[in-house]
Amino acid sequence: MAPDVGGELLFSAAFPLPFRVLCLAGLGILGWATNLHGLYAFGIDPVSALDLRRHDDSRLTTSLPTTRGHGWKSIAHPSTVYGPVYRLFIAYSVWTLFAWTAFRFATYGDVYLVDTFKFVPAVAASCLCMALICPWDVFQKAERDKFLHSIHRCISPPHHRIYFSDVVFADVFTSFAKVLGDVWLSLCMLLPGGSLLIQPAQTGLARWILPTIMSLPYAVRLRQCLIEYTSCTNNSRRPLLNALKYASAFPVIYLSAAQRIVISDLTAVKGDRAAREAWHGEHQLFRLWLLAAGINSLYSFWWDVTYDWGFDLLLPRPSANPDPGVPPRPLLLPRLRSRSPLLDAHDPDSVKDGLPEGATLSYTSGRRTHPYGLRPRLLLPLPVYPFVILVDLVLRLTWSAKLSSHLHSYGDGDLLIFWIEMAEIMRRWMWVFIRVEWEVVKDARAAREAPLSAHRDDVEDKFEMIQTDIERRVSEGG
Repeated sequence: MAPDVGGELLFSAAFPLPFRVLCLAGLGILGWATNLHGLYAFGIDPVSALDLRRHDDSRLTTSLPTTRGHGWKSIAHPSTVYGPVYRLFIAYSVWTLFAWTAFRFATYGDVYLVDTFKFVPAVAASCLCMALICPWDVFQKAERDKFLHSIHRCISPPHHRIYFSDVVFADVFTSFAKVLGDVWLSLCMLLPGGSLLIQPAQTGLARWILPTIMSLPYAVRLRQCLIEYTSCTNNSRRPLLNALKYASAFPVIYLSAAQRIVISDLTAVKGDRAAREAWHGEHQLFRLWLLAAGINSLYSFWWDVTYDWGFDLLLPRPSANPDPGVPPRPLLLPRLRSRSPLLDAHDPDSVKDGLPEGATLSYTSGRRTHPYGLRPRLLLPLPVYPFVILVDLVLRLTWSAKLSSHLHSYGDGDLLIFWIEMAEIMRRWMWVFIRVEWEVVKDARAAREAPLSAHRDDVEDKFEMIQTDIERRVSEGG
């Protein structure tokens, strides 16, 4: 047996795929708890930012409209928000660690005993599933209900509006797309005839089950975007452009499943050594998969920076030397007649003409008013932003590995795939902080602009009254 293959088998014997799935799920729970805790630490209220409120049935839900309302019940103390999530994570971790320890004690790392005791991860996962849907008030029932309620709202969203908290929840689940595929593989391994040391055979129509499961989070998010775009209150193309981002993930997923055709074609020409090679650039399907992965990665990174975080790093810069032959705009009357809010020259958060929705400018009167590539209002420490942007770029470029089922094999980097899945969860954890922060900044800007809009309407009405009175006097005197 080759040393690298032996290393992969030892890793799978010590830490089988079902336990890795449970580990990644626990990491997601911990990430959400620290997201809530960290937002409070930075002075951001996630209850207001994510529209958390208490319904009449006294259950705290996470699925509320993006349009802010009034009269939400406030939370007594921040710890009542993130404390239960921490306790849920502790209970989950204790049980999972106990099951893994029992499995390790029973097998002692012996690959010949792994399949004999594969009922241990099966029992552990079954108990966790039963605890999730348990109707009794144990194991943080309120948090379990919120999780199930959020899943239900994402699968069956209302047809007239989309909730911001559900958008964040669905986006987080796209980072678990590969983990959902691992759930299917783990089930096949735990069933009779399966093995924790060998990846289940996927032939015929069965080869499309795994990519279909992995594409479900993107289908949910795509549907949310289309519902938002077709809403009667929407007058922007942004939801449609966002839908294209999620739609671009499907070619990556399904072209990856089609790589088995590439392997079979090249094996017929090169022999068995072609199956051990990672690069098959001579095949058209392989090049098409690379193109789809590149487009999806770069488009997703641009969307993260520009729209999800509100930075102007990837926006076109205004001309430093405007054409002197262009006359200046009139300053007063056109703005009085305009339906856009009055712009305050001293307010860097004012809306600028000609930019994408939600974007800001880096320059005012030829000079920057905030750190290069960011935005005027930042609520987190400044070094956080360039670090997050760089990490997001690097991990977005590993999109092909995260979404490509053909790369998940025990002979070619099973440990590497596990670390990439962990890195993607960490990237989404950082993404949540900046995404919620940008939502708070937009809400604060909208609140400042509301009085200006009301003042504008009042000035418009008075201007029209004066103009009407002047016309009436002229007609009477004429």
